[in-house]
Amino acid sequence: MSEIPTIKPRRKGRSGMQAMLIPSQQMVAEQISSAQEGVFTEVGVLRRRLATQYGADACCPVTVQRHLRAIADLSFFALQKGEPVSTVTPYWRMVDPASLLAERLAGGAYFIRERLAAERREG
Repeated sequence: MSEIPTIKPRRKGRSGMQAMLIPSQQMVAEQISSAQEGVFTEVGVLRRRLATQYGADACCPVTVQRHLRAIADLSFFALQKGEPVSTVTPYWRMVDPASLLAERLAGGAYFIRERLAAERREG
């Protein structure tokens, strides 16, 4: 937790306000890396954990998805270049292989299913 979080007040409902965490890519990557191996975890769980960790009411879903896409690109292409799995952020733990998002990410749904299955076998 070396970064200073960006927390902005945002409207919630007609008259309420909430503290919205705008996470950095590093914050998202750290949460992904701490997810259980071989198990798909909803991105909403990641956002709630980040909000709680940094004392916010919520975590920006748009920013998290943007970072998740960037992390997927970096990780997938590093693996394609021969980097060991242990050195990349395991984004496949946060993407439902049956989702449209999985099809749009580097590697696609097949890669995500394969990585989750490999982690289950290794674990």
